[in-house]
Amino acid sequence: MGDLDKIMNWRRLNYKDREEVMENVVTHEDWKVCFSQLGPGLVLFARNWVRSPADAEDVVQEAFVRFWRCNHNIDNRALLYATVRSIALDFIRRDSRRARRESDAMAETEQSVKPKFAMEDESQQALAAAVDHLPDEQREVLVMKIWNELTFSEIGSALGISQNTAASRYRYALGALKKNFVSS
Repeated sequence: MGDLDKIMNWRRLNYKDREEVMENVVTHEDWKVCFSQLGPGLVLFARNWVRSPADAEDVVQEAFVRFWRCNHNIDNRALLYATVRSIALDFIRRDSRRARRESDAMAETEQSVKPKFAMEDESQQALAAAVDHLPDEQREVLVMKIWNELTFSEIGSALGISQNTAASRYRYALGALKKNFVSS
């Protein structure tokens, strides 16, 4: 069996294993509720690092699979967010060569890793633009706090920072949004 055959066989087994775990996840009521409630916010959080909504969904699915396999308590949201972040960063490392080739080929188009919003009016567009201009550290805390309703303690645990640092980044983000949003 050649190297390519081994890789393809491993991918098939890994995909099948992931499918089985996700089937078990949706049969267990607590996990099903958690997945449906936290999934959209986790996808938005994962979008901080990956290129597309589909990649973000893959990252979140993999996080739930890892959580399920390790028998972690589903109420530990901070660990779940830390898992999503870790998988997203692994995803970036794994695909860095491909990303470099694609960025060279698509130099004319702007690729954004920031959250995207459904735009209904000018004020939403202005808010989205203001969020896009926040520093990455502030934006990730803002997304976790507002859209995912995590506490500063949970955010700190997920990002490996103190809860005071998380709170400071949140305050700075709100201040920058107020300044940028009001002036636009």
